[in-house]
Amino acid sequence: MDQSTNSLQKERIWTKDFTLICFANFFVFLGFQMTLPTLPLFVEELGGNDQLIGLVIGIFTFSSLIMRPFAGHALESKGRRFVFLIGLAVFVLSVGVIGFITSIAFLLILRLVQGLGWGFSTTASGTIATDLIPQKRRGEGMGYFGLSGNLALAFGPTLGLALIGNISFTSLFLICSLLGLAAFILSSFIKYKQVDHTASVVEKKKFDVYEKSALPPSILIFFVTVTFGGIATFLPIYSLQKGIDGIQWYFFLYALALLISRTFAGRIYDKRGHQAVFIPGVLLIIAAMLLLAWLPSNAILFTAAILYGLGFGTIQPALQAWSVKEAPVNRRGMANATFFSFFDLGIGIGSIMFGQIAFYLGYSSIFIVAAISVVVSLFIYIGMLLQMRKNR
Repeated sequence: MDQSTNSLQKERIWTKDFTLICFANFFVFLGFQMTLPTLPLFVEELGGNDQLIGLVIGIFTFSSLIMRPFAGHALESKGRRFVFLIGLAVFVLSVGVIGFITSIAFLLILRLVQGLGWGFSTTASGTIATDLIPQKRRGEGMGYFGLSGNLALAFGPTLGLALIGNISFTSLFLICSLLGLAAFILSSFIKYKQVDHTASVVEKKKFDVYEKSALPPSILIFFVTVTFGGIATFLPIYSLQKGIDGIQWYFFLYALALLISRTFAGRIYDKRGHQAVFIPGVLLIIAAMLLLAWLPSNAILFTAAILYGLGFGTIQPALQAWSVKEAPVNRRGMANATFFSFFDLGIGIGSIMFGQIAFYLGYSSIFIVAAISVVVSLFIYIGMLLQMRKNR
């Protein structure tokens, strides 16, 4: 009886600490998601064009990308608490100051600092969640953890766009900062995994900035998140240009579809592996990108939102679970850092590249190129599958 109880206890996902990390993740992501559709409008108010909008979004993701390997090392040497709370503190301060900026040059500098905090906090939160989830239920658990970010996405962009019609940018960014502060307070109550110094004292490589076992899913997520750089940065402006006023509902429906897909995608991954979820998810995203390139009406906008949400919500938790599956216990932090580095790199390159494409070719071209990027990920994945079967 005692052994059975202990076994059930070990297999539980929803412990107190896992609940706290989910709520903390929700609040910091809510603050972040509220800035996504409003920052391009803020840059326009400061006198920026499409190229500068892409740069402001992209420089943030490149900053967080650069910091993730350092965060991965610090997670194993300094501990989860140190990295997570430092990252949240930097994020809170930098977001709160944005509304007081009056020039794009200062905004770019502040976005660099904000990226540092984001890189530390999100790498840490994913690793903390991985620590807390039983291994046999990791796909399912990461799906639930991802729901906290998806719930924020369901309300964040819509709330940000609604608020900016009634309050100043300064007030908006201060509210986002307070949400980050709520995440900081909740995170201080989590019982974190202690650093195993005997496991972390291993032979160090001179160029140790990634976890090799996490590369396959990380490369795939790169080509997928390129699409997100186009959507988050330019879809609000593109829809206005098209005379379509339902952009708030796009983000809500996208997030709702994400929530639905995450309730079953993680379990499918745990039972049948990534091959059961990746290809269907990719096909849904390709369809969504082509619909956005066309975009004649609200109905097509909403259909694209649902398809994209189902596709991305199916792929992302499966690839993240895959990225830590083969990593040694003392390299989980670096595995998560590797995954999110490629995640950020896709968004960053997408934002900057699509800024140039929008400037020279128009907004619809963004989503055609985004669809091509996802097709590339599909061919790479098929190549990986063939290589895996060959090695068996």
